[in-house]
Amino acid sequence: MQIQVVKSKIHRVSVTGADLNYIGSITIDEALMEAANIIEGEKVSIVNVNNGERLETYAIKGNRNSGDVTLNGPAARRVHKGDIIIIISYGILDFEEAKSFKPTLVFPNETNNTLT
Repeated sequence: MQIQVVKSKIHRVSVTGADLNYIGSITIDEALMEAANIIEGEKVSIVNVNNGERLETYAIKGNRNSGDVTLNGPAARRVHKGDIIIIISYGILDFEEAKSFKPTLVFPNETNNTLT
């Protein structure tokens, strides 16, 4: 049997922008993506701490060390600049392997720089 588990999490990062006219996705500072072991195009879940909204999209690289976290396309309607969000990615593992798997957790500071 296989189960879905948390693979990576960027915990409590600040939204720096919302671009309704972009085709979709979330732009994430490349350094944050690397620290969290998230790759470009990977499906991610977004949880908005400010309003409880939850959505799924895919990650695209933002400029390294920019602190950029921008929701694009329709997702831009579900966040505001300054909202605090949690970005989560999942993996599928065999049940026994999942018991000992440890996700990558990133706790950025107030300027969205990585502190793991």
